[in-house]
Amino acid sequence: MSSLLNRLKNEILVLDGAMGTELHKKGLEVGECPEKLNLTHPEILTEIHRSYVEAGSDIIQTNTFGASRIKLDEYGLGEQVEKINRKAVELAKAAANQDTIIAASMGPTGKLLEPLGDLSFQKAYEIFAEQAKILEDAGVDVISIETMTDLQEVRAAVIAVKETTTLPVICHLTYEESLKTMTGTDPVTAVTVLEGLGVEVIGANCSMGPEGLLKIIKALGDNTATYLSVEPNAGLPILDENNNTIFPMKASEMANYLQSFVETGANIIGGCCGSTPDYIRLVAEQVKKLKPKTRIYQAETKLASRNKTVVIADHLPTRIIGERINPTGRKELSAELKEGKMNIVSQEATSQAKAGADILDVNVGVPKIDQVTTIKKAITTVQNLVNLPICIDTTDAEVLETALQTVVGKPLINSVNGETDSLNTVLPLAKKYGACVLGLTLDEDGIPKTAEGRLKVARKIVRKALELGIKRENILIDALTLTASAQQEGVQETIKAIRLIKEELGVATVLGVSNISFGLPDRKKVNTAFLAMAIQAGLNAPILDPTIEEMKATLMASDILVNRDVSSQRYLESYGQKKETKVKEDTKKEEKQANLNILTKIHQQVLTGDKDNITDSIEKALEDYSALEVINKALIPGIQEVGDKYDEGIYFLPQLMLGAEAMQNSFAILKPILEKEGSEENLGRIVMATVKGDVHDIGKNIVKIMLQNNGFEVIDLGKDIANETIISTALTTEADIICLSALMTTTMPRMEEITTELKAKNSDIKVMVGGAVVTRDYADSIGAYYSDNAVEAVKTAKKLVSSK
Repeated sequence: MSSLLNRLKNEILVLDGAMGTELHKKGLEVGECPEKLNLTHPEILTEIHRSYVEAGSDIIQTNTFGASRIKLDEYGLGEQVEKINRKAVELAKAAANQDTIIAASMGPTGKLLEPLGDLSFQKAYEIFAEQAKILEDAGVDVISIETMTDLQEVRAAVIAVKETTTLPVICHLTYEESLKTMTGTDPVTAVTVLEGLGVEVIGANCSMGPEGLLKIIKALGDNTATYLSVEPNAGLPILDENNNTIFPMKASEMANYLQSFVETGANIIGGCCGSTPDYIRLVAEQVKKLKPKTRIYQAETKLASRNKTVVIADHLPTRIIGERINPTGRKELSAELKEGKMNIVSQEATSQAKAGADILDVNVGVPKIDQVTTIKKAITTVQNLVNLPICIDTTDAEVLETALQTVVGKPLINSVNGETDSLNTVLPLAKKYGACVLGLTLDEDGIPKTAEGRLKVARKIVRKALELGIKRENILIDALTLTASAQQEGVQETIKAIRLIKEELGVATVLGVSNISFGLPDRKKVNTAFLAMAIQAGLNAPILDPTIEEMKATLMASDILVNRDVSSQRYLESYGQKKETKVKEDTKKEEKQANLNILTKIHQQVLTGDKDNITDSIEKALEDYSALEVINKALIPGIQEVGDKYDEGIYFLPQLMLGAEAMQNSFAILKPILEKEGSEENLGRIVMATVKGDVHDIGKNIVKIMLQNNGFEVIDLGKDIANETIISTALTTEADIICLSALMTTTMPRMEEITTELKAKNSDIKVMVGGAVVTRDYADSIGAYYSDNAVEAVKTAKKLVSSK
């Protein structure tokens, strides 16, 4: 088989098209496991693969999209994971010619990873690693990770493949019309994380037709020189008059976008749902006339959270790494961490973000505590509250790896140093998890006194990192700050070291600023002067306290003077209006929280998803308010505001789920009280189910949680539920609404069957439908009500029960 990466240098390669829709054409029953056909009807798979090869596909993908153990378990086939995957590769090879590249398709687990769901990062890693190893052993040429919506699951999948195999990786995410994934990740952040992990080809599939994916590919192409791949749907699926699934976009319409895909940087073009061999034949005819576009992109240092990328570069403003989540010298924070509490961590995260921090350092280095558990809890707390990249501050390898598994995005490791043990421990972890790494200029001999000595250590760190495959843009160096009171002559050596490191090594620089003034009075004056000097020398990212106004003001003013704040834009945004020079300490969340009315505090805790601390607030509120008052005056308004922010695109699925969890924890306390008092309010009873033949339930489960939190009683029947079970349950429980979910067009007809049966029974039960393939037009056509997300489902349900 020919080399994928060698061919991409000079060719536009053609992927195959849809597998699922082709299988249904050839007899795959609704609800049947597509991957089972590898064993029961191998001739069908060989025929489909061969049709794509004959149509001009350079790459064909194995029928293994849902062949991970966790997905096969849904059909009772988990123990056949190796047999099914190996057979899939055998069938693809049988249809291939000598130039065909065999790509192993790997899809999502169908579960939400922590903290959105129950699946741990490590378990997801193991699931993907098992499948990837089997596929490599069976002889595939490349792994194709497809249709991913959650950045954390993408990280687990890519890391598993990279650690388990030697194969190149194509990784496709799927995006919504907002140009973000279901969990809020934009294309720039996706490419930042995937590049860090060493993915060879980055792309997008499914989601939308070619028009929508063209915007995604352009965003990717503008932010990377990595090869790009695209697999659009043949439009959005609809049902014809016979309830057969059709994809309305003709092959000729798809062809109109091919030139644009290539011009925006696509190196591989194929098709997803609804695209047939005829589509691929036309794609091959068109793109084989074209040459790949050469994209010139200057690599930069990038960090990322789930949905935000921070770029560190000499031509951009100085980035602030907030230092306050660190127990060193802080008794209250140390005491809380020992107790496993995160109140101060929460306060420091939000106050630093509000004060202008770009990145947050997280350190839980308290003696005699379980730092592994604590770092996971602290990082999760911070990520739930603020949308900033994380700087992991630890030298303990076990703590570091736990943190790297917990961070969603691309973090900065703080730190490695020039000691051999440190280099051999930390750098491999940075490489494995696609993180940036901060190198401290010290080694077995301590901190060199001279700038030249620190440069020598920096050289050693950079050289070792590059040898391991860590790119230069993912390496940052700290020239180290010594106290001016004890080593006054060392101040200029630090400044000089920054210059030397920038000039020779070309890496971004970091510096802990406040140590300079230790032992001196009025430390802010010394700190601000030193900060200005360091920025002049080329400092990119100081570690400091952003809530100290003098430090932030000095940083922003310095950026103007060294021409890093173009047109003084950031400075004017912060100081364009007259402000008081003295900022009161009420910016600290702890003091603001203390002054809040307890109901307002609960409202805010729902908004921030503070599921751990909201229970204490509920208990306190019950001293002065009834359970019903707490619900109606704090919890319901809070979750409604979460929903509004979700509708406005301010919040995404993670914030929605966290707010819902805060509500659930609150109701665990309040519900027994309401039942005892007989005052429990119930807006209505809803029977929910994923229809027969459909085993997908992530969306349904999210809707269920939101409905329950807004006062509805929900009877959840689960997934793959027969029509008669749904109807009989709704009738016997006197439900107000039946809520139906379907992810596949092949299972959508069950929805119409249910509405038809209800009409025949003269039932006044309302039916609400939703799911990835369901549309408002379809809902109208079957006499049902439509909701395209959990927030709209709540609004629709309230309207339906109020109209009865």
